[in-house]
Amino acid sequence: MSFLSKIFGKSTRTNVAADLSVLKCDVHSHFIPGIDDGAQTMEDSVALIREFYNFGYKKVITTPHILSDGFKNNPENILGGLEKVRVALKNENIPMQIEAAAEYYIDFDFDRKLEKEKLLTFGKNYLLFEVSYLNPPDNLETIIFKLLTNGYKPVLAHPERYNFWHHKFEKYEQLKEKGVLLQLNINSVTGYYGNDTKKVAEQLIEKNMIDFLGSDCHRMDHVNLIKEGAVYEKALHKLIESGKLLNYNL
Repeated sequence: MSFLSKIFGKSTRTNVAADLSVLKCDVHSHFIPGIDDGAQTMEDSVALIREFYNFGYKKVITTPHILSDGFKNNPENILGGLEKVRVALKNENIPMQIEAAAEYYIDFDFDRKLEKEKLLTFGKNYLLFEVSYLNPPDNLETIIFKLLTNGYKPVLAHPERYNFWHHKFEKYEQLKEKGVLLQLNINSVTGYYGNDTKKVAEQLIEKNMIDFLGSDCHRMDHVNLIKEGAVYEKALHKLIESGKLLNYNL
């Protein structure tokens, strides 16, 4: 071990960039303009998707937020926006496949949506959801059970970002045991969301607990961070090269 390694710890980076094209499909992004905190204009959308095409992706599944106290999106306006993005990509000669699902926030109204609406999913009825960053919902286990019994396959967005579980790793294991799939954010391995998040992301990867890798891309600085840092992280290489990610089959 070098003198610097003894002082600062073992490096988490490599000199070789990971090949994101192996993934084929990104499963978490915010590319429909003007409906959430992602792309705000069609020009933004096209520019971001062009970058993903340059990364080597063949498809993106964009997932606008749906939450009752904020972005009150629904299948109609999401799918309508999707068609407009498809037209714009065609006009710009960007041969990227794009589909849409949603990132559902588990709030007071989600149970009603689950009972009354056909929820937006991707692939084999995968449903992407997130929870509060302050604390998990009291009814999380009930919601998971209802999703499964209704034929949905629940996918928890960026589990590594929920700091209330950072020192309770068994919670991630319990979620997996209950049938929840886990989607990691690419930029979590860079420390973008904090060093604790980075450590948990690496631990989830080390224990082969990640099912999907997503960008959670909202804007160009997220793209730049992937270019500048994420692709050189050893943990990202390990995850992509594992052959176990479900991205490959979408």
